[in-house]
Amino acid sequence: MTSPSAAEACQAVPGHCITCSDEAIEMTVLSVDAERELALCETADGRRETVEIALVSPVRPAERLLAHAGTAIGRQGGVL
Repeated sequence: MTSPSAAEACQAVPGHCITCSDEAIEMTVLSVDAERELALCETADGRRETVEIALVSPVRPAERLLAHAGTAIGRQGGVL
């Protein structure tokens, strides 16, 4: 029996961090600071937060990201 690859493990539980199993938060990109690799994002309940986007760049306003611990770890609809 072989263990799943990291990509397969992420897909097995969409929206969860493979390291700690915490849930990622869906956020909408409001603005992007590409030079600093940061985006101002907003949750469905209106909370705004600055998120690091280096792992998912390039990012554009209105895109939906999955964020965990202040870092974008994927795009809505699939983990990178």
